[in-house]
Amino acid sequence: MCIFCRLLGGQAPASFVHRGDRVSAFLDIQPVTPGHLLVVPHAHAESLAEISGEDLMCMMTVARRLASALRVADLPCDGVNLFVGDGEAAGQEVAHVHLHVIPRCRGDGFGLRFPKDYGTRPPRRELDRLAAELREAVKASDIAP
Repeated sequence: MCIFCRLLGGQAPASFVHRGDRVSAFLDIQPVTPGHLLVVPHAHAESLAEISGEDLMCMMTVARRLASALRVADLPCDGVNLFVGDGEAAGQEVAHVHLHVIPRCRGDGFGLRFPKDYGTRPPRRELDRLAAELREAVKASDIAP
C-alpha cells in the first residue's frame, strides 16, 4: 500500500485541510512554501492514464477552492502554482496521482527552469507535423475525452 493510501486510510498521520468523498487534501511534509498542499484521489491511480475523469475533475475543483483559500489565509501568497508530475521523469516521487497546490510570492526561490534553447521557436511546419501526430495519438488513446 502506498504512503498516500495509508494517509487516506488513517494508517499514517496527515494534516488534512479537506476530506471529501472522492479526494482529500493535506499539507505536504516537504513544502516548497508554507501552505503547500497535495490534493489526492481516494482511489489509487499511479498515473493520469489510470485516474477516472470524475476524480480528476474533483481534484481540480478542490484545488481551485484551496487556491482561493490560500489567498485569503494569513500566509504569504501572491499567486498559486498547480503542478502534477506524471511519471518519475516528470518529478513524481509517490506513485499515486497527486496535485500540488503551491502558494507563491515573489522571491520565494521556487520556479520552473527552462532549457537553454527555450526561446528558439520551431518552424510552423514542425508544429503542424507534431500536432497531426498528436491528433492521431489522441484517437488511438484508450482514455475517454
